[in-house]
Amino acid sequence: MKLYTINTGNFKLDGGAMFGVVPKSIWNRINPADENNMCTWALRCLLIEEGNRLILIDNGIGNKQDEKFFRHYYLHGDDSLDSSLAKQGFHRDDITDVFLTHLHFDHCGGSIAREGERLIPAFKNAVYWSNKAHWDWAVNPNDREKASFLKENILPIAESGQLKFVETPALTDAGQGVEEGPLPLISFTENIGIRTVNGHTQKMMLPQIRYKEKTLVYMADLLPSHGHIPIPYVMAYDMFPLTTLQEKKSFLEEAVTQDYILYFEHDAARECCTLERTEKGIRPKDFLSLAEL
Repeated sequence: MKLYTINTGNFKLDGGAMFGVVPKSIWNRINPADENNMCTWALRCLLIEEGNRLILIDNGIGNKQDEKFFRHYYLHGDDSLDSSLAKQGFHRDDITDVFLTHLHFDHCGGSIAREGERLIPAFKNAVYWSNKAHWDWAVNPNDREKASFLKENILPIAESGQLKFVETPALTDAGQGVEEGPLPLISFTENIGIRTVNGHTQKMMLPQIRYKEKTLVYMADLLPSHGHIPIPYVMAYDMFPLTTLQEKKSFLEEAVTQDYILYFEHDAARECCTLERTEKGIRPKDFLSLAEL
């Protein structure tokens, strides 16, 4: 197995929205805001080469949206999905599996490309993986989350015939996104398990990867950056913030005990970290890049 960092650019989101109830006087030291209160965030994906499979975890915002859309999110930087794949010697047609942690536009926008008036799969040879509970949640969105679930990113996947669902456990309470106690990992491949969480959005999937005798967890939006490791640092975007609190507590306790490596999708400054216990709670220990593993 080989792992590759795939950077697809940076974008900006409101700092207050990203840190929830935490005051700006505190979070601004972690990720300084610009004059419009916007902070820079990464769109960092992960490519896994395992046997004859080439698995891409998430794929960024993509480039098919109109100018008005991109004015809201300030997409910037020198990296793109295609250039990052090429840097590792790959092309999007080589991808066998596109694993979508969830269907918010900054995680799945690159799934679909525009060809004239047509919307087509950007990865023509790949299976796209979601799960039925999250898919149903995304195609019938609530009013609060509707702006994050864009139909042009989602529906063409199903129409292509390339969509498959990972079998996930049923929710204990679908109305609140609550599950009782930790769930066993779902097997995806020999070295990749999946854990599901429900605070950010219903049935988000986090790949947990056994690599070089270590465990690396792709954090998606449970912990979008190292600045979100303290328990109260929960995004205002989360549908069920108290569920996120519970999920963070449970995960961080497991991660520090088992010496997991955390891989951050949105941290513009830090790619990975390990954890340690401190007087203030569980905090980052060592920062590292994937290439250093």
